[in-house]
Amino acid sequence: MSTLTLLVVLLTMAVCLLVLAALGYLAYRHPRTATPLMVMGAFAAALAGTLAIVAAL
Repeated sequence: MSTLTLLVVLLTMAVCLLVLAALGYLAYRHPRTATPLMVMGAFAAALAGTLAIVAAL
């Protein structure tokens, strides 16, 4: 992999982790919307799938 590709993957991971934390906080502050672990787990699964596709390219 080139340096640019690694940098893009690193920045994508950082942004996605921030979004994951924001979703967890939002679900924690408003518990009737969803349980925090289910929201974060679903987002983490989507993130892992996306990164697997990117890594396969």
